[in-house]
Amino acid sequence: MTRWLSREEQDVWKRMAAVLELLPAALDGQLTRDEDLTHFEYFVLASLSEVPGRTLRITALASQTNATLPRISRVLTGLEKKALVERSECSEDRRAKNVTLTETGWTKLVGAAPGHVEFVRGMVFDQLTAEQVSQLSDITTQLLKTLDPEGKMFASLGK
Repeated sequence: MTRWLSREEQDVWKRMAAVLELLPAALDGQLTRDEDLTHFEYFVLASLSEVPGRTLRITALASQTNATLPRISRVLTGLEKKALVERSECSEDRRAKNVTLTETGWTKLVGAAPGHVEFVRGMVFDQLTAEQVSQLSDITTQLLKTLDPEGKMFASLGK
């Protein structure tokens, strides 16, 4: 038997769906305008910046960013053309490839971060009280337990 959403749940879901649609475009717009990066490209660079040696297997990077291998490959090709990342053979597994954030990529990320953080602050955190930020943390953590039960995504690591 279908457990239909209540009127309140429908209203909450519609607002959440609207945020899920509008926020990525807003993030892309800011980063494209200011840094010639998409939000996903920024996410890839940031993910690499957080790991030892700024290097990951491409399959691990795809997992952490929830990308398919074809998508991550296309994005990495574009980032390589900008000299922001480089691919190399994996010493532990010759069939695998690694990707490394270059010094140029690190410089690009460091330069992009202040404007991006300010934009995120203005779009999200400045709109919420401290209590709401805490609630949002609890809510997103709970949702990630279902959406990412193995904790593969970058946001889930260390939780």
